[in-house]
Amino acid sequence: MNATLTHAHARPHGAGTRRASVARGYRFELVKLVSQWRIRLLVLACWIAPALFVAAVGQQSTLPVDTLFGRWMHATGWAGPLVVLGFAGTWALPLLTSVVAGDVFAAEDRLGTWRHLLVAVRSPRRIFAAKAFASLTVLMLLVAGLACSSAAGGVVAVGNQPLVGLDGHLLTPADAAVKVLLAWVCVLAPTLALAGIGLLGSVALGRSPMGLLLPVLVALAMQLAQMMPLPVAVRLALPSYAFIAWNGLFTGPAQLTPLLIGIGVSLAWAVLATALAYLLFLRRDFTNPSHDGSGRRTVTVGVLPLAGLVAVTVAVLATSATATGSGIEQDKVQRSVATAFAHLYRMQTEQLHRPHVTEARLKAEATCTKGGLQTAAQGAGNDWRCVVSWHLPGVDAAGQAVYQLDVTPDGRFMADGDGPKEVNGYFLLRTPQGDAPNPLWQFDGNVALLATSKG
Repeated sequence: MNATLTHAHARPHGAGTRRASVARGYRFELVKLVSQWRIRLLVLACWIAPALFVAAVGQQSTLPVDTLFGRWMHATGWAGPLVVLGFAGTWALPLLTSVVAGDVFAAEDRLGTWRHLLVAVRSPRRIFAAKAFASLTVLMLLVAGLACSSAAGGVVAVGNQPLVGLDGHLLTPADAAVKVLLAWVCVLAPTLALAGIGLLGSVALGRSPMGLLLPVLVALAMQLAQMMPLPVAVRLALPSYAFIAWNGLFTGPAQLTPLLIGIGVSLAWAVLATALAYLLFLRRDFTNPSHDGSGRRTVTVGVLPLAGLVAVTVAVLATSATATGSGIEQDKVQRSVATAFAHLYRMQTEQLHRPHVTEARLKAEATCTKGGLQTAAQGAGNDWRCVVSWHLPGVDAAGQAVYQLDVTPDGRFMADGDGPKEVNGYFLLRTPQGDAPNPLWQFDGNVALLATSKG
């Protein structure tokens, strides 16, 4: 394969010349990773910082209401890990994959230790497997730290209380804990996709800093794409959608179809990117100490196959998906707003100790328009306006409430109450136990871009 390996294979096979097993190589690479000061700092930060952040925010008078579940951080400890998860999917996890997977091969180039490693292990295949498994182990440790630390901080500081879902229904503490855990497990798939891209960049670009930055740049580009009014098929064909598709776990019934598609797409990216990195690594000339990767090979072996995977995925989803265009349609918005309002109205009724009423008896309905249009309202925007009407038992006149909606391209919306003041005009309610947040003042929701799975 190269001069170093040829010389190594020419030696007599004895106890000191046997190839190192994958397990021994894995332990060696894992020790090399955790011995780095930056990795140790990351592990320490991931296991401590989220707990401190969630506990600190839970004691503040103001909340990050612009983030998903941020408005509930005073009410339950299970909102904190979801706020941290939203931040992690946007910034933390791409950075972690860059530092770990994006540098695992490039570090050998900077130190010039490939020849020593090849003489010791004598198998590029085993070297690749050991490095890939070691980086994966460190990444799982970091993600576990973010999840466990944020959950522990929230439960200890705020309490093990029920969590309000994205359609307004109340999740028991046990159900909330299970779904928070599932949400963190689901983001492992796009994390693996970024890790595969990191391995590919580390192998293809050598000691170039672009290899280290590649996962962050790819994640940033895909996040910008998710903010654009893309068709549903294109949106779901990017692994970055799996970082936000966990929202569907917190609706009833759960919106599982987009989530499962996002996980499948992310795993396909992870497998393809890792396989491409493996092929490039086996074809590398280790006798050239000045190897810095090949730009042409990076494009032909790395970029083009991933672009082809996106094209194939878009074609498959375009023919099989149950939605066209943006997926944000008038009927879906109206149904989501009415469902969330009915659940939250019942919560408000219990806070005020009014006569018990069920969602079925309320018969809440929403009429929504966008930009003044009465028909064919669709797409994202902050110009949605909804009028919700409902009926109380024994009352002839229907109640009405107005909401201004800001709907994002990924289907999330924030409804801001616009009267009447007795229903949604104030942030606080005067309850028999004292002032309490008004659940109908502002609330978050999620529009199902595809047909809702009964899960």
